[in-house]
Amino acid sequence: MKAVILAAGRGSRLKRHTDERPKALVELAGRPLLAWGLEALAEAGAGPLAVVGGYRHDLIEAFKAKSPVPFTALVNPRWAETNMLASLSCAAEWAAGQDCLISYADIAYPARHVRALMADERPIALTYDVDWEKLWRLRSGGDPLADAETFRAEGGLLRDIGARPESLDQVRGQYMGLLKLTAEGWAVWLDQVEALGPAADRSDMTGFLRRLLAAGTPIGAVPVRGAWCEVDSDRDLELYENALAEGFFSHDWRN
Repeated sequence: MKAVILAAGRGSRLKRHTDERPKALVELAGRPLLAWGLEALAEAGAGPLAVVGGYRHDLIEAFKAKSPVPFTALVNPRWAETNMLASLSCAAEWAAGQDCLISYADIAYPARHVRALMADERPIALTYDVDWEKLWRLRSGGDPLADAETFRAEGGLLRDIGARPESLDQVRGQYMGLLKLTAEGWAVWLDQVEALGPAADRSDMTGFLRRLLAAGTPIGAVPVRGAWCEVDSDRDLELYENALAEGFFSHDWRN
């Protein structure tokens, strides 16, 4: 099964960390985020692998030359004016027509989460963390709703995602940034992208998943428990490094 990592963005909320390098090459626990993702995908048995770069794509190319996990370097030339949906479209020719995993570049996770997603047979599926609240309380300083989105899965299918929650009861998990599309899933996905037209450039991934749900598209939801994290800001980076150093990080993906 092929896999693509979406790594086109700069990650401006990481401030000085991305002044001279893309978000994917920011280090966490001594290694670039991109290295963690490539290793987890390869260990799970995914491949060939591709990385869609954009901001400072030259550094992704340089990283490719020394990466122990080989990958094809693709590029979103319009990274500054588009979203992840457009970056994934840049990989469509490389991946469409075949089963493919899609990973955000700013997450770290173990191979077992990838294997759980690969085992799901539905055309479109994603993983979600049932222990999300522990991680979000750490990131928010105690208020998990500050940056959470609604999420509900029933019977192994996604039912709701991406709205602003009014209570914790509306957040039954956290979408991690790991997706899977089979050949059939790709066809559905690209049809919806085409239907969006120019608006696809401005659509984020959760917004697009909401669009698929509204169109009646079934989306598999695969639960996992902790052991992952998302690096969205310089504060996230500091919090995770401190938690790892102190040895009590509930979402340590390395275990």
